[in-house]
Amino acid sequence: MAPGRTTDEGARERSLTVVRVRAAGEDREVMFAESARIYRLLRANPSFGRALRDLGAAARSGRPLRVRFTEPHGDVIADVEVDP
Repeated sequence: MAPGRTTDEGARERSLTVVRVRAAGEDREVMFAESARIYRLLRANPSFGRALRDLGAAARSGRPLRVRFTEPHGDVIADVEVDP
């Protein structure tokens, strides 16, 4: 994180709480409590199956995930991992 920066908003990686995951063709749309945007998990992503399972589990538990995007300020999910 850059010096003096107090938020990870817009960063390539953020801690987010999953509200909903829904089908969008073969891809998935993901909504997070911290953002009004709709994010996408693409079926072409090599981590699609694991990421989808982790997103679903996080939605059920309410635990935040560390979400990495393909680019800063982007809406395409590259990977997810459980927050420590």
